[in-house]
Amino acid sequence: MHISQIEIGNFRKLVATRIAFAPEKTVFVGANNSGKTSAMNALRRFLVDSRGFTINDFSLAHWQALIAEGDAWEAAIKSSEVLPTPNLQTFLPQLDLWLQVGKGEMHYVQKLLPTLDWKSGLLGVRLRYEPDEPIKFQQDYIAARLKAADTTAAAIKASEGKGDPPQLELWPLNLIDFLERRVRSFFKVKAYLLDPAKLVDPKDGLAEMQLLPEGLDPVEGNPLDGLIQIDEISAQRGFGSATPTRLQRDEPGSEARGARRLSAQLRSYYDNHLDWQDTPELPDIKAMEALDRARKAFDERLSDSFATALKELQKLGYPGISDPKLRIVTKLRLQDGLNHDSAVQYEIPAAAGEQVHRLPEDSNGLGYQNLVSMVFGLMSCRDAWMRVGKAASSGNVAKPPPPLHLMLVEEPEAYLHAQVQQVFIKHAYDVLRNDPTLGKSATFCTQLVVSTHSSHVAHACEFAALRYFRRLPPTEKRKTPTACVVNLSSVFGKPDQTAKFVARYLKATHCDLFFADAAIFIEGNAERVLVPHFVEQIDEFEYLRSCYITWLEVGGSHAHRFKGLVETLGLTTLIVTDLDAKDPITNKVERPVLGKGLEARNETLRTWVPKQTSVDVLMTLGENDKALLCPNGYTVRAAYQTSTTLKIGTTDVDIHANTFEDALLYRNFAFFKGRKAIGLAGNFQKIADDAKDAADLTVRVAKAIDDGDKAEFALELLFSDDVDKLSVPDYIRQGLLWLKTQLERKEADLAPKGTTA
Repeated sequence: MHISQIEIGNFRKLVATRIAFAPEKTVFVGANNSGKTSAMNALRRFLVDSRGFTINDFSLAHWQALIAEGDAWEAAIKSSEVLPTPNLQTFLPQLDLWLQVGKGEMHYVQKLLPTLDWKSGLLGVRLRYEPDEPIKFQQDYIAARLKAADTTAAAIKASEGKGDPPQLELWPLNLIDFLERRVRSFFKVKAYLLDPAKLVDPKDGLAEMQLLPEGLDPVEGNPLDGLIQIDEISAQRGFGSATPTRLQRDEPGSEARGARRLSAQLRSYYDNHLDWQDTPELPDIKAMEALDRARKAFDERLSDSFATALKELQKLGYPGISDPKLRIVTKLRLQDGLNHDSAVQYEIPAAAGEQVHRLPEDSNGLGYQNLVSMVFGLMSCRDAWMRVGKAASSGNVAKPPPPLHLMLVEEPEAYLHAQVQQVFIKHAYDVLRNDPTLGKSATFCTQLVVSTHSSHVAHACEFAALRYFRRLPPTEKRKTPTACVVNLSSVFGKPDQTAKFVARYLKATHCDLFFADAAIFIEGNAERVLVPHFVEQIDEFEYLRSCYITWLEVGGSHAHRFKGLVETLGLTTLIVTDLDAKDPITNKVERPVLGKGLEARNETLRTWVPKQTSVDVLMTLGENDKALLCPNGYTVRAAYQTSTTLKIGTTDVDIHANTFEDALLYRNFAFFKGRKAIGLAGNFQKIADDAKDAADLTVRVAKAIDDGDKAEFALELLFSDDVDKLSVPDYIRQGLLWLKTQLERKEADLAPKGTTA
């Protein structure tokens, strides 16, 4: 048995979102503000501790509708109409949890069975945050509104003739304002059984969550009790300070989530699994005798030491004759040795024969503390689930471990070196299964869910484990930004050479594609060196410098392989590539020229964008026609070489570039013409000085590029004193300006000015 998927509705940005869970490890990835934290918080609120719910957990997409609902109640009262029954189901935060249950596991899920003839397959339960008593909730809201109105009217009347009437608006202004203070007083999580036959696939990335029948009663108690053990390690782990902050101390469940020192974690682990004093076993007797002898000897020493002080206290008349006399008696417990800052120490390596030095836990790096803390947290949660050690004697022995353990880990990368991030994510699941009872047991299932902003964590995971959170702009139906989740295991369908290429490429480059605002695919080494420099140095690209853009060096013959992934991610993408002309009859490589009937060899231009084969069409295509707007809202554009007008001698000629290097030369002809340099740049200088006509120029430039070192050329320019005098080739400039416009539009859609979230 395992969790197959969850569907989250009306919770923050997640209005209707399905997240498929892998049987072992599921990793949430996505750009900032894409909904990863919302998903982790939804799991926490519904499955761990519902006391943390606030009005801010209700999706902003429904706030206006909730306000309108409250206004309708108030209007009915004022007009003496029949008060409508509260109708909030459409707006309430909810989480549907679907379990895949096998044959022979029915006894675990008796509370969830939809029919008596059910044998195996999917079972679902909806957890919904709703008013415990809807009518009382409605009446209290109306009473609060009427009282505020009466008080305001009385204040206005009292101010008549005494100046301006009061302008203060009293609480509650509307239903949202009422819920901001009172939601926890009236709301609670209730559970409802779902019908597996009504489970349907998401549409346009949004979950189609089934409607519950009218009058359906909730399940009594918690139907997941005894079925799933849920533990978590939150992002706020409290390192770097000797004591937890007030917020950490006050936050419900903060101890369980790890906001404490390593020594406290060890002490808790000892109390739960190792403490032998309450229920001693035979090997513990000698330790108890030794501890008792130490206690008696210490008591005698304390009595002698405090004797004079206690006699002096009695001379003051306290305690009196009838008062009990003071006596110093100790109570020793071994775990008390963990109640200090140096309980956990790190040994500093020393040369042979030298004294070993030890430092307290807070003297070590935060990354190492974080790693130890998380691994120890995983071990502790695993052992608590399996009733390891003394936990089996604390009253849980009669209650078997739940068959399913769900472990939530939020942002494990905090403070960790990139390499350690990969080590952790690779071995975390193994730690959770490192128990003799578990192993490869089918009886007990462990599922690990991790949210991360780290490309290194994503890099260490297989595609099948990744769930990409994608930001969605407002629509006519949804007035606020939302999010959907993409299951990357299904991006390419069945495994093929394309899927293998993309996966291997991303593994080789540590690509941060899953966290970016946009992607730029570039053709070669020279572009990879110089185009980012242009973005950093040229003022008209300043906006791009504030965006999270990932650069991928992929040749035109391979960029199209990423089409499925880019479309699935809905990622705005610019492809800077070469035209790559050929003779369609002989297949011979040719320089791009109009009127010769040439075709493009570049598969990206032919099959992805702009889906054109003819060089004549491509060379005369308008800038707007080089972009493709897809149904799910993302845009992709190709940027390839266009013609440039040069003055050779006294003649102006139109010349067409074939690569980035000659496009850079033609755009900066005067720059190279009188410039002393070596290598390819030096050859460009000689060619520019000696060129007789366009044909002579293009032939000599092509030969120089073929014989030259492109990477060396780019690096020489980058580190030269006059690199800032270079202008961007026009085809790249147009592409970057297009990208700037797209990202500005996306920002306006996702974070409209004048709104808050």
